[in-house]
Amino acid sequence: MQNKDNVFIFDHPLIQHKVSLLRDKNTSSKEFRELVSEISVLMGYEVTRDIPLKEVEIETPVGFARAKVISGKKLAVVPILRAGLGMADGFLNLVPMARVGHIGIYRDHETLEPVEYYCKLPSDVDERDVVLVDPMLATGGSACDAVKFIKKRNVKSIKFMCLIASKTGIERLHREHPDVAIYCAAVDEKLNEHGYIVPGLGDAGDRLFGTK
Repeated sequence: MQNKDNVFIFDHPLIQHKVSLLRDKNTSSKEFRELVSEISVLMGYEVTRDIPLKEVEIETPVGFARAKVISGKKLAVVPILRAGLGMADGFLNLVPMARVGHIGIYRDHETLEPVEYYCKLPSDVDERDVVLVDPMLATGGSACDAVKFIKKRNVKSIKFMCLIASKTGIERLHREHPDVAIYCAAVDEKLNEHGYIVPGLGDAGDRLFGTK
């Protein structure tokens, strides 16, 4: 995994292979959903690397052992609706004890700016480390606004996890929220006139749910 300026890019062969399948326009919605979930599990393994541990004593079938368990650190995964749902499901397979919040934002197709329509977070979110998930970091508008909504709840630790990011999106998110680490599987060069990442993978929500 490469780390530069608080941007973590996953170069693991399994992740890179699965991202290539995601990009393929011939990949079905069923396969696309499965791949998003699988990649989220693999990425979540590294995103949660800094969870603190504590030592406990356990009894095995043949004796006693000193072992390490998670020290009670609270996590929340917050998908940006709707495409983020596919990533949240994968993350929860890895960390089933995490609480889940939802933020609904859509992009105005004329202004390309995000519009909030829903925000529901765990009541104790201010006591949790939050992993915000969305498959694409394109213009960065939705991610920046979602981080803003979360920070209003006094959350101190936020990480953003996506599949593909644009350089524009990374620059904007870092400019507005330099304390938020970005985890992604690929960084693409540019956006088209509609604000889509090029070459990207198209509309992640439509591909996840089979809509147009």
